[in-house]
Amino acid sequence: MTGIKTTGEKKLMLFSGRAHPELAEEVAHELGVSLVPTKAFDFANGEIYVRFQESARGADCFLIQSHTTPINKWIMEQLIMVDALKRASARSITVIVPFYGYARQDKKHRGREPISARLIADMLKTAGADRILTVDLHTDQIQGFFDGPVDHLFALPVLADYVGAKVDKAKLTVVSPDAGRVRVADRWCDRLGAPLAIVHKRRDPDVANQVTVHEVVGDVRGRVCVLVDDMIDTGGTICAAAEALFANGAEDVIVTATHGVLSGPAADRLKNSKVSEFVFTNTLPTPNEVELDKVTVLSMAPTIARAVQEVFEDGSVTSLFEEQA
Repeated sequence: MTGIKTTGEKKLMLFSGRAHPELAEEVAHELGVSLVPTKAFDFANGEIYVRFQESARGADCFLIQSHTTPINKWIMEQLIMVDALKRASARSITVIVPFYGYARQDKKHRGREPISARLIADMLKTAGADRILTVDLHTDQIQGFFDGPVDHLFALPVLADYVGAKVDKAKLTVVSPDAGRVRVADRWCDRLGAPLAIVHKRRDPDVANQVTVHEVVGDVRGRVCVLVDDMIDTGGTICAAAEALFANGAEDVIVTATHGVLSGPAADRLKNSKVSEFVFTNTLPTPNEVELDKVTVLSMAPTIARAVQEVFEDGSVTSLFEEQA
């Protein structure tokens, strides 16, 4: 006989960075495992040190880190953790990125601009990642930036089922906040059996996070409108879109978004808005100042855990979302 045969079984190990440990703990609970003990700290000059306190040799490793504030620090920590796993002889390394940083920089709008979303994918690959598992990318094309499998999960079932259980569907209208979200809004319409409206916005290309004009396409008068988006950053765009809906006779507005980035003036804008409820998922930690009565946070941990289980068992992640196909 040439070679040696082993009878060892596959081993799943779940690791977490320091960006959003609450979500990692939820995913671990759903999987019925414990997070691998990890020593991580910053040196005085800001450099990051990481060491895993259990052997990862031959294991299928899943590393969860959401790119929240301070985003560059947590991206760097994730890269260092991937490198550590590669050098620890992990069998495979799946990077779980509930919120993918720099996703809005997915193409060149004008000359001399970077495509930073591609750079993030390249860095993860170079560090040693074999697969990316992420939730609601800003654009689907980002999946092609990574040279390997990308499992793209959707928050739509979690968000849409929550809204559908609260609102009379006969009065509901799904609203896309811009032309780029129409396809996603259309899936909401299919799931909830509701009509579609669109808020057309015009931006000043030289001023970030500022919209100049809103026009509503579709009938929203007397309707309960649910604005659907992938992320809310400063809240200016979505709150202005809500104002446009109220100005066109909407009875009520609910805002849903997968990623509550909620930077800068977002807390005040949400608080002062006439929107009755903002619904996010926990792909990002919610800042303390945004913990308002009209902010609801739904968990993506069960969805992420099921996807991890499918990847580990060589199953089908797509089967989790076939009804949206």
